[in-house]
Amino acid sequence: MKYFTLILLSLCIVSFADTEFAEPKPSIDNQRQIVFSIKSSNDEEINHVLSSANNVLKFYGPENVEMKIVAYYHGIKALQKAHKDIALRVRALMLLDVEFVACGNTMKTKKIKEKELIEGTVIVTAGIVEMIERVKEGWVNIVP
Repeated sequence: MKYFTLILLSLCIVSFADTEFAEPKPSIDNQRQIVFSIKSSNDEEINHVLSSANNVLKFYGPENVEMKIVAYYHGIKALQKAHKDIALRVRALMLLDVEFVACGNTMKTKKIKEKELIEGTVIVTAGIVEMIERVKEGWVNIVP
């Protein structure tokens, strides 16, 4: 049993290696450009995207990341002031310079007014087009 434990411990130590950065390494002058989307109104799914974004910022450092989170379809809920717990998390990420983008088409369809959104939210005509254009520019689209 001792040998089994020793082998297992050795394998665990070997299996935890540091992430090797691609060149050029992330820096203030060479930020990683990352875009997430929120398209579900499910609180668990919204919080998963927000947690994933937070984890990326912790790993790289917020100064080394340019990040946008685009909310469209039912995901527009994430940017509405009325959902206080989610709004608190969104505001915290905004303090780290994460840009939150709302889909204007969704707002029209759902009859959501700009004043219902969290202050600082950017409104674009079409959230899905915003995603396409960022990816086309070379941003990394993360789907947690």
